[in-house]
Amino acid sequence: MKILVVDDEEKIRLIIREYLENNGYYVDEAESGMDALDKLKIHTYDLCILDIMMPKMDGFTMLKECPKDKRVPTIVLSARGDEYDKLSGFDLGIDDYVTKPFSPKELVARVKAVLHRSKNELFDIYEYNDLVINYSSHIVKLHNKALNLTPKEFDILSFLVQNKNIAISREQLLSNLWGYDFFGDDRTVDAHIKMLRNNLADYRDHIITVRGVGYKYVEDEE
Repeated sequence: MKILVVDDEEKIRLIIREYLENNGYYVDEAESGMDALDKLKIHTYDLCILDIMMPKMDGFTMLKECPKDKRVPTIVLSARGDEYDKLSGFDLGIDDYVTKPFSPKELVARVKAVLHRSKNELFDIYEYNDLVINYSSHIVKLHNKALNLTPKEFDILSFLVQNKNIAISREQLLSNLWGYDFFGDDRTVDAHIKMLRNNLADYRDHIITVRGVGYKYVEDEE
């Protein structure tokens, strides 16, 4: 998933980038509201982390100026924690409000929570030909027959599908689906991928191996 971090302070952007990338997210940066609007017109993001107090164009103005079809789930960062600012942000449609100084680990947790909510709201069911994934019920159907996937196989398939056409490293899969405290190695991921492919039968080739990186899901078999 791709996240846009908007803040005029380079150090803050770098800290947020480091923590997000360590959790498997792809990060783009903007140093002002104007810069962010330009990027939103060209690129697609899953979430925006937005500072309020910025030169050229502040965060609230950017939210007002952003076209409806370009809006994404947004977490606001602000050095101001007064109720008026929070209410103004939520009136503009933000999803969460974090006051500076903040804990990067807490911010990552909030990112995961917002993305989880937005996924459930917008992408509850994925369909591609005879493959159907129902995220809320944890059911995968192929040729109208439910597959007997383990919870981890379901998580891997869901993660790859939600990041389709993007090469995902084994380390990213381990950190996102097993957690940093998990004692394991790349062979753990490979073993689960093998079992998942076996369950997918004639759709197994939609999960391809990216040499030297990991795996990716594609709709058109390569």
